[in-house]
Amino acid sequence: MNTTTPGSLASDGSAMADQAADRASSAIRSTQNVANSAMDRLNSKVEDVRSQAGPLLNRISSQAEQAARRSADAVRETSAQLRERAMQATDNTVGYIKDEPLKAVLIAAATGAVLMALIALMGRSRSSY
Repeated sequence: MNTTTPGSLASDGSAMADQAADRASSAIRSTQNVANSAMDRLNSKVEDVRSQAGPLLNRISSQAEQAARRSADAVRETSAQLRERAMQATDNTVGYIKDEPLKAVLIAAATGAVLMALIALMGRSRSSY
């Protein structure tokens, strides 16, 4: 026969509650350990990325600086070439004027007349609006 007393039921219930609490605590600790482990791995990966990103950013910055220097050098070189060509054109023009003064005056007069005609046409077209 099964003799169950109220005291033994209470004792059994208390023992079951203690076991359930122990299991819940164990599950919480296990979950915390898994979460801590995952956070440690994540932190490690972030540190790896950070350590790799620094040199990469430095290299990119250096390359950008070199490209800017090359561009500035190219602009200076092109500017020097243009100045040289302008000086040659000026020298050629002065030489032509000295060699052919009458033709130079006629060319200048014709150029002036053409420019005046263009300005007059532009002035008329604007006034018609």
